[in-house]
Amino acid sequence: MAAKRERALVGGKRPHKRNCRANGWTKAKAGAFLNILVETCNVTLACRESGVAMTTAYNRRKSDAAFRAQWLEAIGIAYQRLELELLDRAFNGLDKLVTKRDGSSERIREYSNQLGLQLLKMHRDEAVAASAELPPGEIAEIRAKLVQKLKRLSQRRTAKASGE
Repeated sequence: MAAKRERALVGGKRPHKRNCRANGWTKAKAGAFLNILVETCNVTLACRESGVAMTTAYNRRKSDAAFRAQWLEAIGIAYQRLELELLDRAFNGLDKLVTKRDGSSERIREYSNQLGLQLLKMHRDEAVAASAELPPGEIAEIRAKLVQKLKRLSQRRTAKASGE
């Protein structure tokens, strides 16, 4: 009995499913490729390590909607991991071995000002927006004050209308 062949969703004017080639792309290769892509954020390395040609991977991304979504998710996860690593380096620095003139060596913690400045630039808008947001307690207090003011205005309006 023949093994069940994998099917892929193919885009185009009329999206449809088609059988995958027996000697080509497999779920195992796709899984290996995506796992390496998550770990490295490097398509070339993911192709090499999973045994897939780059053209095959890019063609698969173009023709298989599910794989394209997984690829984007893998890049997103890898990007978040990279960002966390860079934040850690910016905040905690890196150990560096420094050799002194007398030949002795010493470990120091080195911080990258350039990395810190780039991270500040990247997140400036988010930080400004976050600092502009009011805490929930203040929002409730402002809402209560507005309701009281509207009630007073309504009472004045009613009093004015009945007095005229």
